[in-house]
Amino acid sequence: MLSSAVADSSSPGLSITLPYVPEEIPSSPWSVGADLLSSYIWRGTRQGSGPHIQPAIEFSRGSFTVGAWGTFDMHGYEEVDLWFAFALPGGFTIGMQDYYLPGLPYFEYSAADGAHAFEVNLDWESESMWLSANYIINEAGGAGSYGNDLYFEAGFSFEYFSLFLGAGNGWHTESGSFNACNLGLAVGEEIEITDRLTVPVTAQLIFNPDREQLLLAVGFTF
Repeated sequence: MLSSAVADSSSPGLSITLPYVPEEIPSSPWSVGADLLSSYIWRGTRQGSGPHIQPAIEFSRGSFTVGAWGTFDMHGYEEVDLWFAFALPGGFTIGMQDYYLPGLPYFEYSAADGAHAFEVNLDWESESMWLSANYIINEAGGAGSYGNDLYFEAGFSFEYFSLFLGAGNGWHTESGSFNACNLGLAVGEEIEITDRLTVPVTAQLIFNPDREQLLLAVGFTF
C-alpha cells in the first residue's frame, strides 16, 4: 500500500504514517433522480390527470448515454420509456426513444395494437438556444402513434426565463395534420431547504394553438 510520512520536527525520529489518498475519486457512471409535477404536459398536451411522479435512471460512458424514464399519476396513467443518445461535436446529439405504456402487452409490436412507438431524435444546443427534430418510425395503435409522426421545437434561454415553440403532426395534434402545438414560457429557480440542500423548481405556462388550450404546471426535481 502506498503511504506518505509526515515528520514531527519537535520530536526527532518520530514519524506519523497517513493512508494514501488518491487525487481524484472516480465518479459513478450511474445516476438516478425523480421529478414531482403538478401536471404532466408533453409537447403541449396534458397526459393523464393530476400530479405525476417521474423517476429516471441513466448510465453514461464517454459520449454514450442510455436510460429509463417513467411517469405515473394517481389515476392509472403509466408510461415507461427506454432511450439512448450519442453526443456529437458542435453541440449535436442523436438518439432514439421507445415510448411504452405498461398497461399494454410488452411484446406487442403490430401496427394495429402495438405497445411501442419508436422515435429518432436529433438535437442541437448552445448556451442560449436549442433545436430539436423528432420522427416516429412506426405505427402503433396501442401506444397511439400514426407512423411518420414529426415534431420540431426551437427554444431560447434568457437570464431569468426561456421561450419555446413546437409544432408537429400525427399524435401531436387533434386532427393529425401539421400544426403549432406547444408555445410556452418556462421559469426556474432553486429553493433552499437547508444550507446543504436545494431543490430546483420549474414552472411552465403553455398555450396549445392546435387544441386552443392554456396550461400551467410546476415541477420539483430531486
